[in-house]
Amino acid sequence: MSEKWPRTIVSLVGGMTMILVGFVTQEMAITRFIDFNTLGLLIGMMMIVAVVKKTGMFEAFAIWAVKLTQGRSLLLMLMFAFLTAISAAFLDVVTAVLLIAPITISLTKFLRLNAYPFLIMEILASNIGGTGTMVGDPPNVMIGSAVGLTFMDFVTNTGPIAMFVLLLCVPTLLLVFRKELKHEPFEKSLLDKLDPKKQIADWRLFHISLTVLVLTVFGFAIHNLIGFETATIALTGAIAMMVFTGETPEEALSGVDWSTIFFFIGLFVLVGGIEATGVIGWVAKWAVEQTQGNIEMTSSLILWISALASAFVDNIPFTATMIPIIKEMENVMGLDPNVLWWSLSIGACYGGNGTIIGSSPGVIIAALAAQNGYDMSFKKYFIVGFPMMLFTVFVGQVYIWLRYF
Repeated sequence: MSEKWPRTIVSLVGGMTMILVGFVTQEMAITRFIDFNTLGLLIGMMMIVAVVKKTGMFEAFAIWAVKLTQGRSLLLMLMFAFLTAISAAFLDVVTAVLLIAPITISLTKFLRLNAYPFLIMEILASNIGGTGTMVGDPPNVMIGSAVGLTFMDFVTNTGPIAMFVLLLCVPTLLLVFRKELKHEPFEKSLLDKLDPKKQIADWRLFHISLTVLVLTVFGFAIHNLIGFETATIALTGAIAMMVFTGETPEEALSGVDWSTIFFFIGLFVLVGGIEATGVIGWVAKWAVEQTQGNIEMTSSLILWISALASAFVDNIPFTATMIPIIKEMENVMGLDPNVLWWSLSIGACYGGNGTIIGSSPGVIIAALAAQNGYDMSFKKYFIVGFPMMLFTVFVGQVYIWLRYF
C-alpha cells in the first residue's frame, strides 16, 4: 500500500508549522511536548529486536508450533494467534507482525493452506495482545508515558481483558473460516522436513539475546519499584545486547525504524500546538457537558469514540490528540479517574482492528499479503474485521462496567 504523502512527512510538516507560526516555541517543543521516554522506549526495543531477529528465534518458535500441532490447520491457527499476541505484548505489535507474518505466509504455502485466515487472525491478535502491556501497542506507550502509569498498571488492568477477548476471538474466527481451513491430511514426511533447531543461526547469540530480552521485560515489570523509566530500561537492555553480543552500534541502530521515530517527534509537536490554541480544552469541556460530568458516561463516550475513530484514522495520532483532551477533562471534573485511560487504551487498540488502515499491523500485513499474491483489500478485511472490532469493544465495555463501576 502506498501513500501520496507518507505520514512521517505530514507529521514533521505539521509540527514544524506549529513552531514557525508561533503556536509552539522551540523550547516548548523540546522541553514540554516531545516525549523522550516514549522515543527512548521505542528505540531501545527496536535495537534489542534487531539483534534477536538475527538468531532465528521467532522462526524456530513458529516451526515448533507447526510440529506440535502436526500441521492441523485449526490448531495451527490457534498457536499462531497466541504466538502473535504474546510477541505483541512483550515486544510490540509492529515487530510481532513483521516477524510472524512472513513466516506464516511461507509455512502456509509449504503446507498448502490458505494464508488469508491466518493473516486476519494475526492482525486481530497483535492489536489485542498489544493492549495487555504498556510496551505492546503505541497508544499504550504514549498513554503510560504521558500519565505516569506503570508497566504493571497495564498488565493488571488491560491485561485480563486482552486475554479474555483473545479467547473469545479465536474460536469465533475459527468458526468464520471453517471452510477455508479444511484440508487433506498431511504426510508425516512433509512435517518431518521441518526442524526448529535448524532455524537457530547462532546458539551463543540466541542464549544471550533471550537472556537480555527476558531481563528487559522483567525490568519493565518492576520499573516503578526500582525508580527507572521504561526508556532507561529498554536502552540499558540495548546497550547490554551490544556489549555481550559484540554487535556494533551501527548494526544495532540499523534495526531502528527512524521514520517512525521522527513521525512521533513531529506528532508530539503538532498535538502540542493544537493544545496551545485552546481547541483541546474546548473539546474537553464540550464532552463533559454532554455527559454531565458523569464518569461512567464519560468512560463509555471515550471508549466508543476512540474505537470508531481509530478504525478509520491511524490510532497513533488519534491517541496523541486524545491524551491532552482527557487530561483537561480530569481538570474540569476535578477527578483523577484512571478508568478514562483504560477506556482510551481499549478503544484505540481494539478500534484499530476495524479496518485494514486502522493500525500499523493491518497496513503491514496488507502490504506483505499483496507482495505474495493475496488480496487483502479494504472491503475484504472490513467484512470480517469491523464486526469483530464492534464485538471486542462491546466486551471491553462490559469489562469496564463490571470492574470499575
